[in-house]
Amino acid sequence: MLTIGESTSCGRRDFLRIGGGAIGGLSLASLLSARACANEAVKDRSVVFLNLQGGPTQFETFDPKMQAPAEIRSITGAAATPIPGVALGGSIPRIAALADRLAIVRSYRHGISSHGPAAHHVMAGGNPSGAMMGALYAAAAGLTNPQTGIPRNSLVIPAAVDSAYKDLYASVSRVSQTGQLSSAYKPFDPSAGGEIIDNMRLQMKPERLDDRRSLLRQLDRHKRFVATSRLLEGADRFQQQAFDVLTRGAASAFDLSQESPATIERYDTSMFAPSEAVKKRNAYAKQFSPLGLGKQLLLARRLCQAGCGFVTVTCGGWDMHGGGKEFTMVDGLSSLTPAVDKAVSAFIEDVQARGLTDDILLVITGEFGRTPRINKNGGRDHWGNLCTLAFSGGGLPQGVVVGRSDRNGGAPVSDPVSSSELLGTIMNALFDLGGLRLESGAPQEVVRLITAGKPIPQLV
Repeated sequence: MLTIGESTSCGRRDFLRIGGGAIGGLSLASLLSARACANEAVKDRSVVFLNLQGGPTQFETFDPKMQAPAEIRSITGAAATPIPGVALGGSIPRIAALADRLAIVRSYRHGISSHGPAAHHVMAGGNPSGAMMGALYAAAAGLTNPQTGIPRNSLVIPAAVDSAYKDLYASVSRVSQTGQLSSAYKPFDPSAGGEIIDNMRLQMKPERLDDRRSLLRQLDRHKRFVATSRLLEGADRFQQQAFDVLTRGAASAFDLSQESPATIERYDTSMFAPSEAVKKRNAYAKQFSPLGLGKQLLLARRLCQAGCGFVTVTCGGWDMHGGGKEFTMVDGLSSLTPAVDKAVSAFIEDVQARGLTDDILLVITGEFGRTPRINKNGGRDHWGNLCTLAFSGGGLPQGVVVGRSDRNGGAPVSDPVSSSELLGTIMNALFDLGGLRLESGAPQEVVRLITAGKPIPQLV
């Protein structure tokens, strides 16, 4: 099992601040030359942000509304939970059985019903810089873990766990934006390829790292193809992070073969491809297969153990309008919800068995929810007035349901939760926010963004 080194703090003079265009005056050159180290306000905790891209339905996941008319309520029925009076969607029975380890939010809304703007808004927790929460975290905590060299902010799309999944859907731009921050804070994406990344997957022997010519050749290759200094610095940062992972021995975090066959099987979702009939009718169905989701969450757990603080995991295909090339609710849910059910339940149980429940916070959401009424094409449309959201672990209360939706599942009627509170809840899990305000080592503009949101009151 991988271990995380003891957290350390750095003196204020050790965090270089040099004039430049990035928030806080941090130049990319200083970020690359100095190992940005964690300050005392950084908790020894990680976040895994499971982004169900396309807009997950609240009805067939965490708010089935079985008393509503047939055209509104969950088409998969409901599954009982250990929480009295609370049921979840019928196609996630394993997660339902673990509901006493969840904090379910039934009153989250942001009002945005367009994919791109909503996706960016949720990933940013609505902060005005537009930067994803993982980028804010890395800007305050440091680009890499000072003990292991693992990037603090990472992205795990299907191709990150198997090259056979390279054609599966993943809208990277919607979950990796840095807004007004420097592009250096983009999440590290191990699926991006290149010599250094390939060597990391192949577990390069330490003695080979003494020869840095391979790194230099890779950087030179980037320099020839990148037109602007901003992009060039981003490429340098990416390669430097990968090299740090190799030299500090954390490359094993990316090697799933180190897991037992039983663990890999427990997470495996490769059997949940859409049916041949669905693929024949829907040209997009093949790329929306959740084949890699289980291994993505397994890799996310390993990255957290190696010291990564924010891991975004994507699962596409949740845009279920029905008709033409789009999934109907039946089409999409027949493969996606069983995969989520198996992968998420495996993650929750695995993390608990390893004694990591308080150390890893799992967040499950997407860019928005779906309309209360099923449309004439058998689908649900975009709906920003009520969005899917649930948490597990991370020191948050368990077996809690926050808020209540109206009888049609279309809007909050009690305890409305905002994106600012989503940001506050996540950042409160990652930082001692009071201590962060006093830390002079972190860029104060970033600190203000991180501490602006208040946690969901029921989850403090």
